[in-house]
Parts: sequence; C-alpha cells; structure tokens
Amino acid sequence: MDLDPLLSALTDFHLLRPWWLLAILPVLALWLLWLRRRRIAARWQQSIDAPLLAALLEDTPRQATGRRHTGLLLLVASILGLAGPTFERLPQPVEQKADALVIALDLSLSMYARDVQPTRLTRAKQKIVDVLRQRQEGYTALVAWAGTAHAVTPLTDDTETIENLLESLEPAMMPVPGSRPGAALEKIHELFTNAHLGQGRILFVTDGIDDLGDVTDWRNRAFPISVLGVGTPDGGSIPLDFVEQPGRFLTTQEGEVITARLDDARLRQAAELSYGNYAPMELGDGDLAAVLGTTLPGEEKSEELEREFDLWHDLGYWLAILALPLMLFGFRKGVLATLLFAMLPQDARANWWDDLWQRDDQQAFSALRSGEPERASTVTERPEWRGVAEYRAGNYASALNSLKDGTGIRDTYNRANALAKLREFDGAIVAYDDVLGREPEHADAAYNKALIEKLREEQQKTDSEDNQENQQESDNQSDSQRQGENDGNPQPEEGQDSQEQNEAQESQPGEQPSESEQGEAGEPDKGQDERESMSNQEKAEALEQWLRRVPDDPGGLMRRKFQYENDKRLRDGDYRYRQGYKIW
Repeated sequence: MDLDPLLSALTDFHLLRPWWLLAILPVLALWLLWLRRRRIAARWQQSIDAPLLAALLEDTPRQATGRRHTGLLLLVASILGLAGPTFERLPQPVEQKADALVIALDLSLSMYARDVQPTRLTRAKQKIVDVLRQRQEGYTALVAWAGTAHAVTPLTDDTETIENLLESLEPAMMPVPGSRPGAALEKIHELFTNAHLGQGRILFVTDGIDDLGDVTDWRNRAFPISVLGVGTPDGGSIPLDFVEQPGRFLTTQEGEVITARLDDARLRQAAELSYGNYAPMELGDGDLAAVLGTTLPGEEKSEELEREFDLWHDLGYWLAILALPLMLFGFRKGVLATLLFAMLPQDARANWWDDLWQRDDQQAFSALRSGEPERASTVTERPEWRGVAEYRAGNYASALNSLKDGTGIRDTYNRANALAKLREFDGAIVAYDDVLGREPEHADAAYNKALIEKLREEQQKTDSEDNQENQQESDNQSDSQRQGENDGNPQPEEGQDSQEQNEAQESQPGEQPSESEQGEAGEPDKGQDERESMSNQEKAEALEQWLRRVPDDPGGLMRRKFQYENDKRLRDGDYRYRQGYKIW
C-alpha cells in the first residue's frame, strides 16, 4: 500500500482561517453548562420516582442528551468548516489572457495553382477553418492581401462570421494584383492599434514572399510573425479559369508559362527573423501546432505569476455537507414544511440581484452576447444600448425612436441602419453622409451608403415603371369618361342591379373597388385616390419581391468593399501600392 499520498496530505494539512477555532471556546462553555445542569437533573432523579419524573419532563433524559450532542457536533463541524481546512494546492490564473491572432491570407494569382489538390487556395481556406475551430478564446481577425491589403473582419471572438466570409474570398476580387506582404502587415498593425492591444500573433498563409524586407521591417517580439507555406517546391502553373479562359495558363511577356514554386527556405527565414515559426502545410494538425506555438512576452510573465500564486483549495464546504444530516435531527414538527415553502422558486429575472453586480449597460451587453436582444432592451434605460438591442430584435421602428436623440457617430450610424431596414432610403443616406462627414474613414458607413443608393435607384426604377402603367390606366379611364359624357349620365353594365350601382357610387377613397366599378362610377377624384392607394401597396409588394431577388453574394460585397477602400486610398494621395511588375 502506497502511503506517500496520505503522508503528503497530512504534511500539507493546515487551516486557512485558524482564528475561527476561537469560536470553539463558547461551545466548550455551553458543554460545561450542560454538564452542570445534568448533575442538577440527576438529583431530581434521586428524589422523584421515574414514572412521575417522566410525566413532569418534556423529554426523557436520553432524548435530551442526544439532542444536545447533535447540537454540539453541528456547531463544532461548522466552526471547523469556517476555519478552512486544506491540504492541496490548485493553480489559479492571475489574469485572463487577451490572446489575439490575425490571419493574413495570400490572394495573389499564384494561389490558383493546382500543385496541391484541388488548389492552393482551397487548401489554405481549409487550414484557416481548422484554426478558427480550434480558437476557444481570444480575438481573431482575417486580412486578405495581394497588391493591396484589406481587413475582411476586425479582431473579434465571432469566428463563425470569419468562416462564413472566408469561403467567398478569391484572388480575382482584389483591386490590385500582386504580392505585397508589407501592405498586409501595415493593415494588421492598424487592427491591433484599433483594438488597443500591445501584443498578438500574426499568421501568414502564403505560397511566397519575394522581398524579405517587407516582413522583417515589421519584426517585433510582441507581434511574432509565423508563416504557413502553401504549395510544393516543384510548383504549378496558374490557370486562367478566373478570366473565363479554360485550358490556358498565365504566361510572361515572352509567352513562357509561369510556374509558381514554394520556396521553403525563404519563408522559413522570414518567419525566424520575425520571431515566429514556419511550417509547410500538411494533412494533419502538426503544421498548425508549429505555427501557433509562438510565445508572447506577456505570456511568459503570466506563467511565472501563476506558479507563484497557486491557491490552497478550501475543503471546508465538505464539513458543511456533513453537517446537513445532523441538522435534520434538530427539526421540530412543521419546520421542514416551512423550509420547503421558503424554497419555492422565485422569479428568475431577479433584476435587483443582477443590479448588485452589473450596471444596466453591462447586463444589456451580456444579454446581447447570449443572443437575447429582447431581454437586453428591457434591462437598460440607456437609449444607445436599448436602440442596439431593439435593432438586433428586429424592432427597427423602436430602435429608431430610441436613437433619435443620439448625436454621436455610433448613434448616427445605428440610426442610419434602422432607417435602411425601414426602407427610408433618403433618410438613411443623409445619416450615412453625417457619419462620413465626421469620420471619412468609416468604411462600414461608406459601404452601406453605396448599397442603399443602389437600392434606392432600383426602387426609383420600379416606381417609374409603375407610374407609366398608372398613366396608361389613367388614359383609358379618361377615354371611358369622355364616352360616358357623350352618352349622358354613366350607366351600369348590363345586368348590374341598383344595389351594386349604389355601392359603387358610395365607395370611399380608402377602399379598393373592382376595375369595373371604377369605370362605371364616373368619379375621377375618388378613382384617382383609390388608384394611388393601390399603387402604393403594389409598389411595396414590388420592392419586397425585388429584395427577395437580391442574391446573397458575400463575394460581390467584399469585392466592392475592397475596391472602395483602394479608390479612397488613391484619392487621399497614397500611391504606394500600385500595380507592380509581378502580378502573381
């Protein structure tokens, strides 16, 4: 029998709060008092017959002794539990890790090569999906780069959104072809700065880096750069399927077919010079373990603190559990029923309890994170949070009302989104212009404005077609009216009784009579109102049908977003990343 664990536990046994043992002194005094009273009771037993004494006493001496022993044991167990007995250590994290990772996906034309099946790009996306599904904590971002670099998502803990957008990325959507990792690193450090993070990991998923200086110029121990190589040293040709030229391959100006090869040595050198790791892509997870195994300076310090501040595991709660059976002996008649009544479930909301630990905006944020926007809108009185919650819940009119007095950029942007959801396109565009006037680099506002302007243009086109149809109907109505004037008073169709004629004459503007009734009534003003009402309804239905026909094309959205960012950069006079001599 191995006694080492037992001896180790006895050696380490101690009390976390030994001063609670002083509470045993009053218990000892109670025990001495009980012994004194017991001696006095023994004198009565000597003077009074046992049958008569039993009738005079509420409990028998044996019952009284058992109850007192139970009470004393309960008190002693409770005091020992409060003293905090322990004999084992448990490591406790001193602080939560703010683990941040930015993935930079190479979207140069060489990623179309098929030296790995089905293509380099497809295999790279599969690896990134594996990384995203392994990320259980921390923040992740995705940057796409070729001749320019663009943020697909900022640093976020929502890896599912990144995975959804990843599938739509293609080299053909990049506004400037080429391969400039320096542009990607500039965008990556911009993301870290915006997130107020002083350290983080960078993972390049690429098939080549031409100029090591593009990477080493950004070397920083707080931001190690690891590289996952995609492709084979033998390389592969670049098919031109993306420009609808199947069977043809990308060539040089001299007509030679270009072969894109993986240079392991150069990629490894780039990673090592940037304090990161390199691994060629493989079928298993060994490559991911290598490139994601870089250590940040803050992590090393955190591990030392964790070893120094291991906490003793308080085992006093076990004594409290052992004391529960003893408490059952102390219950009197009816006490158990009272306890059960007190344990009836209360309102689960218990907002007053939540208010003790969190502000209302923190409660709203937690509810939104849990996917409960309806509850988030009820726990806070702050209009900006309530507006966001109501927007998430689909109550766009209520969200607009909550955000109507907000003057900040965020409130104005959210108000513009609510107006867009309500199809008030003119108001939404005005609000987006307000945001861009105060923050010209607000990419989301610019992108949403462009999308809403396109929707408004389509709506105006639909309205124009409806107006042409209404004009044609109005011409037909005028011809019918002139014919009625030539024949005298308008007459109903053959077979129409007087009741139907009266109903047609008494119809109100808000109603929708049949086409025959409109033509027979001979009342141009009412008919015009009715046609306008019907036209508005038809326009709403036509717009709804048009919106349903809008394809769910995240690739097209990302392409326009990248193009807009590139155009804005050029308008601002930044010509650093233009078409270079190498487009793959």
